[in-house]
Amino acid sequence: MHVHHLLQLDDLDLGLVWGDESLLGQEISGVTATDLEDPTRFLQPGEIVLSGLVWWTPDDGPARTERFVSALRAGGAAALLAGEETHGAVPEELVDACRAHRIALLSVPSRTTFRAITEAVYLRQWGDLSRRPSHLYALPENVRAELGRLSERGASAAELLDRAFAHLGSPPCYLLTSSGRTVARTASAPPLPARRAAESLRGAHGTTLRVDADGTSFDAWHLHVPGAVEAPPRALHEIAEVVARYRSHHDRRESARRRAGQELVDLIGAFGPEANDVEGVLRSCGLPDEGPYVVVVAAPAAIDERPERPERPERSDRSEHRDRPGCRDALAEALSHVRTAGFAVGERSDGEAIAVVGIRAEGEPHPGAALPTGAVFPTGEEFQAELRQVWPLVQACRPDTALYAGVSGPVATAAGLAAAVTQARYARAAAPAAAPRGARVLAVGDLANLEALLAGVPGDVKEVFSHRVLRALLPVERASNAVLLETLEAFLAHDGSWARTAKVLHLHVNTVHYRIARVEVLTGRDLSRLDHRLDLRAALLCR
Repeated sequence: MHVHHLLQLDDLDLGLVWGDESLLGQEISGVTATDLEDPTRFLQPGEIVLSGLVWWTPDDGPARTERFVSALRAGGAAALLAGEETHGAVPEELVDACRAHRIALLSVPSRTTFRAITEAVYLRQWGDLSRRPSHLYALPENVRAELGRLSERGASAAELLDRAFAHLGSPPCYLLTSSGRTVARTASAPPLPARRAAESLRGAHGTTLRVDADGTSFDAWHLHVPGAVEAPPRALHEIAEVVARYRSHHDRRESARRRAGQELVDLIGAFGPEANDVEGVLRSCGLPDEGPYVVVVAAPAAIDERPERPERPERSDRSEHRDRPGCRDALAEALSHVRTAGFAVGERSDGEAIAVVGIRAEGEPHPGAALPTGAVFPTGEEFQAELRQVWPLVQACRPDTALYAGVSGPVATAAGLAAAVTQARYARAAAPAAAPRGARVLAVGDLANLEALLAGVPGDVKEVFSHRVLRALLPVERASNAVLLETLEAFLAHDGSWARTAKVLHLHVNTVHYRIARVEVLTGRDLSRLDHRLDLRAALLCR
């Protein structure tokens, strides 16, 4: 394992502070955690050093930092992994010292434990060892043979887990996605809610191995044993390799459904003979022949909507490439958490993901779905609530990309899907401004006021409308225009009450009358008319 491999582990979320290609290519021989000011006697060449920087304070001179980093250099350390929890960030003084002594420096966010890093390094090293040509296996021959037979006959992931862990005493074990969805579990493992599962993957309890397959950062599989298990690490890696082969077969089986989902998205809104093919493609996607359906549109925040975050190094692992543009897999993973009567997902060339989802009508079973015994699929409102609940778990898999989703109203037939896409796309555009605080999923039915409705209008359209209606009051740099706009906003906010407007602005009522009269003359609007008031209110909201 080399230093740059640490940056490719999504679960650790490490950041590169400083280090060139040659330093990042150094092989890691082990791990040492220390907060000693001089750790020389505890270091072995090639080790990475984990430090919470407890030994450093802002009042220290550079001598202490120089002593610590020079000790790392003398001991042959491959890299320093500095924790951010103590000081909130990696001190610039430490960055300068590492650059001077040519020690690669990585930052460790407060949510990542040193234990998780240590386990990741040693499990990777054990995995590399187990993959070398060898006649020695940790799993007994009869277990490996049976796992091979189960895989060939298409056994479920749960069967594979049960048989793989039977000779280890059948400890509870889960196969989890990065967002906490349980793909499979052993018979001894109780149900694990998605939120708790996601916390377990990011925590320091138990043993977790990422299955080496083509999963993305949203739907990658992880083998998670929550308790202590008496098993050689190589045995766990061999089980993970069996599961990885199962994942590869699973993905190949799902490829036809994935292609059908893309075809469905391409056909929605088509004109001419192609539109008649939608119903046939719905069936090939596993969706009911009849509605109701809803459409979900997901896309990243626009550039100016994204939260500011420190720059991160470009990663080269294949899951990151598959994540670009990044929405289809996120949306598919979110919908896999939610009860539905089936769904299909596709992606536009601009990265926007679109899903068609089968739901049920209020108070009725779904008329077109072959439901499992006892299955109850959600209504439109229940579906929206469940999607909002799981969206943060999916978003947490890629916190550096703000993903928003819009949900259409229910449509009864396939003919209504094109209109549903328009609704969902509009709700998605409005979500950054109009979604409930902290939420990133907005349904078109939530657009219950003028401000929420206008939030989905493209910014350049809002700018043109606002300028057209308020142009006589612009630019606001002019003092007279500024006070007129202030008075207009207060007047409309207080339902056209002269007295309340005067009170909140600390003005005489006659002054308010004068200013509003000026607004009416300059804008050509009569504020005694409701439609003219709405024009001005909308123009103010569009500014």
